[in-house]
Amino acid sequence: MQAYSLDRPERLRAHLALQRRLYEVRPDGQGGQHWQTVSSQDLHAFEPAAEPPPFSAKSFFFAERELLFRFEGGQFYSALPQVVPQVLFGLHACDLQAVAYQDQFFVNDPHYQARRQASLLVGIDCLHSCAGGFCSTVGSGPAVRQQTADLILLPRQSEDADWLLLVASEAGQAALQGLQLPQADDDWQAERVANEARVAAQQGAQEEIVAGIVQLNLDAIDSSTWEELGLRCLGCSGCTSVCPTCSCFAPLEQTSAQGGLQRERVWDSCLYQGFQQEASGHNPSATAGQRVQRFWAHKFGDAFKERFAAYGCVGCGRCDRVCPGAIGVHGVMHRLARP
Repeated sequence: MQAYSLDRPERLRAHLALQRRLYEVRPDGQGGQHWQTVSSQDLHAFEPAAEPPPFSAKSFFFAERELLFRFEGGQFYSALPQVVPQVLFGLHACDLQAVAYQDQFFVNDPHYQARRQASLLVGIDCLHSCAGGFCSTVGSGPAVRQQTADLILLPRQSEDADWLLLVASEAGQAALQGLQLPQADDDWQAERVANEARVAAQQGAQEEIVAGIVQLNLDAIDSSTWEELGLRCLGCSGCTSVCPTCSCFAPLEQTSAQGGLQRERVWDSCLYQGFQQEASGHNPSATAGQRVQRFWAHKFGDAFKERFAAYGCVGCGRCDRVCPGAIGVHGVMHRLARP
């Protein structure tokens, strides 16, 4: 990767925002943080969050609700989204890994791909572990993988040192045109390795996560354990909404007064009771325990890892923070590790 020295990340942000709509995670004034639009004239200091925001970048590509097509006058009309070039500035490594996962899941989906191809992803390496994170265990961080981003920001340990800017794709190199930056020293690779080792040490061995994955893939968890966990699931869909790799959706058809029809798709959740119910009335996931089992099989199943080259869990810990039943990833894997 080509490496440059960057005096201020705000300089890069302003340059990218000249030609694209740029989004950055910022405080919302109510104690939370959300993606917000930033103009090229914005002088607000770039302050990377200590942990990923409550909501990942998923909705930028896989819309929560969108029109797929409409049928009028005996004709079908596609409804591809109107897209504008956009930049997501300051994505954490785990969220970028999730985007790469979704890229494969939606590889043949024109709606997803229209948005994705119009997007430039600027990642940022993590220097410290976030609370509840275990990205080093599942291989999704803390350093941004080259194939998941276009540009990578690397903050330095010393506050008065320049940032590093790594170019990870041809699109990233093209986006820097007109921005004169000096090349960085050659020791940045060792710096990234040291950062990764420090974060991995902070996160620890995560023995329960590792043991739980093994038990799950050995099919060593009996149904009573899953039903025990299912009793604590409220079916609120909090975990599936914030999970950056969840991709379940349902079709929604509506008719017009003129007799036309339009089909939309909306986010759905495999933890809803009727998610898998068939037209015959049969439901292969009729119990909450079966649904919880299915969910975690998708996150840590070896078959999914082989297909997508990564687990469906990127170690961000969002499910732990939103689950009212305390069966986010750490709660579940703690139980699975002790069958």
